[in-house]
Amino acid sequence: MGLIYPRESALAHPSNSFEGYRSTAKRHPKRPLVILPHTLSEVTGPVYGHEIVRPEDADLTLQHAGEPLGERIIVSGRVLDEDGRPVPNTLLEVWQANAAGRYVHVADQHPAPLDPNFTGAGRVVTDDEGRYRFVTIRPGAYPWRNHHNAWRPAHIHFSLFGPSYLSRLVTQMYFPGDPLFPFDPIFNSVTDERARNRMVSRFDLDTTQPEWALGFVFDIVLRGRNATPMEEPHDD
Repeated sequence: MGLIYPRESALAHPSNSFEGYRSTAKRHPKRPLVILPHTLSEVTGPVYGHEIVRPEDADLTLQHAGEPLGERIIVSGRVLDEDGRPVPNTLLEVWQANAAGRYVHVADQHPAPLDPNFTGAGRVVTDDEGRYRFVTIRPGAYPWRNHHNAWRPAHIHFSLFGPSYLSRLVTQMYFPGDPLFPFDPIFNSVTDERARNRMVSRFDLDTTQPEWALGFVFDIVLRGRNATPMEEPHDD
C-alpha cells in the first residue's frame, strides 16, 4: 500500500470567499477543487533557495547606502510544529510597506513617499531551535480601495518554505493594539477570534535593544489547534 500524504485542516484559515473583502469573489474558484494527492516526490526534493541566504538579508535597514526613515524595530520568534517542537532550516521571506505605508511596486501609486533606502524585503533561515530574527522599519498603514475609507492595519507579510517547492505558506503579522483591526476585512476573514489573535505580535522588552530599537515577538505554528492562520489554498 502506498504512502498517503493528507492535507492539513483548514479550520484556522480564512475562507476563500469572505463578504466585505471584494477581491475574493474574483480570485476563488467557482467550482469544487480537484485535489491531487501529494506523493513522495512532492513532499521531498530540493530546498528552495536556502543556500544563498546571507546574514545581511535579515537586516532591512542595511541594504542601501543610508538608513531608512521610520521607527527601527526587531522582529523575532520561532517556527514550531503542532507539538511545540522547533522547525529548523525553514526559509522565511518577509516583505512590507515602508514607514509611510507604501510598497516598492509599480501597482502602488498612492500619494506617500518612497524611501530610497528601504526596499522592504528580507530573508532568513531558522536555526536549530527554529528561531529567526529580522531588523526592519515599522510599516505604515495604507489605503486599499476595497470600500469607502478602507485602510489596512500595519503588517508584515511572511512566506515560509520547508524542504520542497510545495511547502510554501504565507501569513501576515500585525502589531498589538492597532485601531484599524475592527474595520479590516482581511484581518477579520479569520473568523475565530483566538486564531486572529495568533497573527498579532507581542511587544517584548527582552527583544528590545536599549536606545536602538523596540522588539516584537511573532511565533509561527505550522499546524494543529494552535496554528497560525495562513493564506494557503484550501477547501471552504
